[in-house]
Amino acid sequence: MGQLAELNWLNRFLSETPGDEEVGGVSRQVPGVCWSRVLPTPAPNPKLRLWSSEVSDYLGLERGGAEVLAGGKPVEGMDTYAQRYGGHQFGNWAGQLGDGRAITLGEVDTGTNVWELQLKGSGQTPYSRHSDGKAVLRSSIREFLCSEAMYHLGVPTTRALSLVTTGEKVMRDMLYDGNKQLEPGAVVCRVAPSFIRLGSFQIHAMMGDKNTLDSIVEHTLKHHFPDCNFDEDGIIKWARIVAKTTADMIAHWMRVGFVHGVMNTDNMSIHGLTIDYGPYGWLEDYNPGWTPNTTDAGRRRYRYGSQPQIGAWNIARFLEAISPLVENTDRLTEVLEFYISSYEDSINQIWADKLGFSEFEPDDAILISELNELLQKVETDMTIFFRELGKVQEPNVDNLKFAFYDEESIPIDEWNAWLAKWWERVESNPNREMMMKTNPKYVLRNWMAQLAIDAAEKEDYSVCESLYNLLKSPYEEQVEFEKEWYQKRPEWARHRVGCSMLSCSS
Repeated sequence: MGQLAELNWLNRFLSETPGDEEVGGVSRQVPGVCWSRVLPTPAPNPKLRLWSSEVSDYLGLERGGAEVLAGGKPVEGMDTYAQRYGGHQFGNWAGQLGDGRAITLGEVDTGTNVWELQLKGSGQTPYSRHSDGKAVLRSSIREFLCSEAMYHLGVPTTRALSLVTTGEKVMRDMLYDGNKQLEPGAVVCRVAPSFIRLGSFQIHAMMGDKNTLDSIVEHTLKHHFPDCNFDEDGIIKWARIVAKTTADMIAHWMRVGFVHGVMNTDNMSIHGLTIDYGPYGWLEDYNPGWTPNTTDAGRRRYRYGSQPQIGAWNIARFLEAISPLVENTDRLTEVLEFYISSYEDSINQIWADKLGFSEFEPDDAILISELNELLQKVETDMTIFFRELGKVQEPNVDNLKFAFYDEESIPIDEWNAWLAKWWERVESNPNREMMMKTNPKYVLRNWMAQLAIDAAEKEDYSVCESLYNLLKSPYEEQVEFEKEWYQKRPEWARHRVGCSMLSCSS
């Protein structure tokens, strides 16, 4: 185990793709490049608050380094930069975007893997679009806790190494309603194989810059998809991998009730990882039409039930971006069809696992459709319902009452009729072990994260630590935490900002 300066730092992205000649600078258009060198902004009083020992073990890193991890002077070997990319935001092409509040420190070669380390909230970059590039404590806690929780849920995700408070105040308008307030600043160090996104390819294709597109595709294949050659067959093989990993990721979101909230193409990882934790949320009531994002409240483009279709739309935009590299574009259409079939295969197996079948059969679609309709008839907690379903010994809704917000409103006859069909399907013997491995007992509900934020803003990080440790074992019973955390959404959280309503600054 060593310190940051002792790690084996690489800078492959900078050496193999075209970059900006200017270092740092104000927000501006930077055509023809993939990155701009940027120095993070040092924090006046950095304090290490949260640390992932698992991630640090991967890196061979000792706990510490708060000054650098808050944006201080880079150590030898780091070559810090912000990535340039574009994207479709809420369905509309937004042009150049890029890392507006993220700065990559570099890549660490552990001898087994290479990990990119990136600071989120460490200052302005040329892609900040006239913002300060900083992050606040509440959004940083949400990112740290959720990325680690998702990993232990078995959902593909970026990871978090650390959370450091900066000792400064940052002005934010939480709901974009003109009510600006000063909030404590913080920086999260997040970790992934890379932070290359679908939008990393779109920006060059949309500008007709095939040379730069070739460069970043060649780099991506060489280091992240080494089984894919830089020719048409290799490009198609790569595109199929991206389609499949994206489909599998979204199927896992649906499995655990996660809503990303802002599935813009610039927020979609080329690795099929959950990335950019902003206005995300977890279903409390099983409502497929729910979105946590206030910006999306009108159209609800990114609502829970639409995530698979949005994934297909985003993959289509990615395929358009790489189409200049493919002569027979019919093959790209086949990749999109492969995304759709891959998602269907993944979600069907997930439903079989959630409901305790040995395997999915075509007739199961009817049973699942009926269940989805029933779950929406009255307010029903998704996580508790599926967890308790794995425990029932007879097909009677009385055994599931804890999952309902109002027991008096339960359509008892309809539920018992469905449970009888399910019981017959599983031959009175559901695969309980599989159900308990598929249906988590604990997820990072928004009200749980808000309690951690409330305490942290009073200098108490014990709730953060408790949740971090609890969510390392989300499928275990952990009965000592049931009374506190295995609960439906409390009434105080129903309409509270940060629990029911979140913005892109969340």
